[in-house]
Amino acid sequence: MNFTRRKFLDYSLATAGLSVFSNLAGGNPAAALEVGDDGLHKQSWFIDSFLDLRDDLKDAAELGKHFAIIWEQRGCPYCGEMHRVNLADPKTNAYIEKNFHVLQLDFRGPRTVTDFDGKELSEQELARRWRVTGTPSVNFFPNSSSNIPKKPGSEVEVWRLLGYWKPYHFISNFEYVHGGHYKTQQFYKYLDEKTARLKAKGEKPDLW
Repeated sequence: MNFTRRKFLDYSLATAGLSVFSNLAGGNPAAALEVGDDGLHKQSWFIDSFLDLRDDLKDAAELGKHFAIIWEQRGCPYCGEMHRVNLADPKTNAYIEKNFHVLQLDFRGPRTVTDFDGKELSEQELARRWRVTGTPSVNFFPNSSSNIPKKPGSEVEVWRLLGYWKPYHFISNFEYVHGGHYKTQQFYKYLDEKTARLKAKGEKPDLW
């Protein structure tokens, strides 16, 4: 899976860079986005949390949802693009809100977070511990809180979305996790099959 992530990340970051700076410099007016005191863009369905990840996972499981953590940082143009484009799509927004319990963490933040093994670290230290190297990134976790090992979250996660991905690939990551496809199928295989199904129905997914 690591090879697959790397391959898609290289392409998505390359195309994202063009898109982000084209929008910022080329005149597509940015939609009004809610920004918190921490300088991060907000969604109404981001959860309020005491930042004990074990409890957040349990809460998600009780709701029948997957727990996910999204990492952002102040001034990140890729994060802004994700909110302004990807999460501005009503279907994408509704799908994630319905199926995921999402906690936003600050890549450089000072708040204390309790990891799945009980260790307390600042957000910034946790990002470093999990080898989160850039923003936005999303860690996805199981939709069950039973038998979760007392290990760092990077060893508990079932999938990781690295960097900014265009809308079609972005929502496909969430579908891949929610549908449980990560258990039996590599992401690129799932994406190829999804694309083929859409084309067979006469739809033209926006791949790049």
